[in-house]
Amino acid sequence: MATNKDKKQESLETINPATGEKIKSYPLMTDKETDDAVKKCHKAFTSWGLKPAEERAKVIKNLGKSLAKHKDELAKLMTQEMGKLVSQSHDEVELCVGICDWTAENGPKELKSDERELPDGGKGYVTYAPMGVIYGIQPWNFPTYQVIRYSIANLMAGNGVLLKHAENVMGSALLIEKIFKDGGLPEDLFTVLRITHDQSDKIIEHELVRGVTLTGSPEAGKIIGEKAGKNLKKTVLELGSNDAYLVLEDADLELAVEKCVEGRLYNNGETCVAAKRFIVVDAVFEDFKKAFVSEMDKIKAGDPTKEDSDIGPMARKDLREKLHDQVSKSVKNGAEILCGGKIPDGKGYYYPATVLGNVKPGQPAYDDELFGPVASLIHAKDDEDAMRIANDSRFGLGGGIFSKNEKKAIELASKHFDTGMVFINSFGLAQPNMPFGGVKNSGYGREHGGFGLHEFVNAKAVMVLKN
Repeated sequence: MATNKDKKQESLETINPATGEKIKSYPLMTDKETDDAVKKCHKAFTSWGLKPAEERAKVIKNLGKSLAKHKDELAKLMTQEMGKLVSQSHDEVELCVGICDWTAENGPKELKSDERELPDGGKGYVTYAPMGVIYGIQPWNFPTYQVIRYSIANLMAGNGVLLKHAENVMGSALLIEKIFKDGGLPEDLFTVLRITHDQSDKIIEHELVRGVTLTGSPEAGKIIGEKAGKNLKKTVLELGSNDAYLVLEDADLELAVEKCVEGRLYNNGETCVAAKRFIVVDAVFEDFKKAFVSEMDKIKAGDPTKEDSDIGPMARKDLREKLHDQVSKSVKNGAEILCGGKIPDGKGYYYPATVLGNVKPGQPAYDDELFGPVASLIHAKDDEDAMRIANDSRFGLGGGIFSKNEKKAIELASKHFDTGMVFINSFGLAQPNMPFGGVKNSGYGREHGGFGLHEFVNAKAVMVLKN
């Protein structure tokens, strides 16, 4: 194992994407500090996991209250570190409070043991026992929600939780740790790790770590899934997408345009379940195109702390460069820029709301995930062709359908849309009582809605046979 002296990187830095200026540095943990954190988390779990679910639920409820108490401080820091509109940072914290409330209310019922008769007349009991320490590797785009999504479910289940957060939101991660302590969570049960990728590999291998969950790219998912699988650790992977939103012939076009703009630009377009590909049938294509491009062209990118800004900067300089490279390659392969598409002068990592037309297979705008405020407009012949194009993707996280025939839309979503989530005549993110997750290269496993409570528990069979 490498020592801290061997590492070239000695600290983690946060940068304000609106200005490009450094916010703060955080020293990396030594290998011994990291190992100690795992052991302390496991020790805390051994007591926490034995508490009745109702008692754990009371603590989870208090964590929600603590989040609400610190909402303004946390929202301000999230905006400073990753550039989302401060109003959306407030929305994020409120969603997290809702997740805590839902979990506290429903967790004990979800984890209650089941009793069933055995074929021989004996009794069987299915209990849901906590597994131990769960390690989460989380991205920067929703600095609080990504953490709450997996940690609250696992704490409710009785597990201990470790977090490796993205470097550029380390301040938010440490503030969440403080908020949890203020909310009454036992010491060491939730710990933020300030570590490198090499150190992270050691955490996955650690004998006291029982499960690993990652939100990130498919490439990262393959690496983490392989490392965890090699060590026989269960995983949950949420790996992004290029979600398709279908505008059918009988759609309410005004509503479709409004929600498609919102769906593409929410969180500065840096959302795994954002609307990204807009597949419009021939009968309404030109009308939708004209209105959609017009609305996207009006979008103002600016200081995310100001009320008159529609979107803020992208979270990092390299992310903006990658997005612009994807736009350029798409244009080189036949796409056309209908609005936006140019990196502005000045400070900060801003990128304009952009619409690409003539999007075809072989272009990044069609094949890949564009993680930023760039929309791919795709022409379909009819409803059947639109669904074919939507499913012509290696991803499958979310999607949307716009149609005045709600029954037909639900039928398409339920039986034909190859994704984990579908929104009808709307755009949405997560709901505490509904499953969240994808298929194909968007990963596997589910969070929320009780599903996340059962991902990292031991469904144990206790049987009393009839003699």
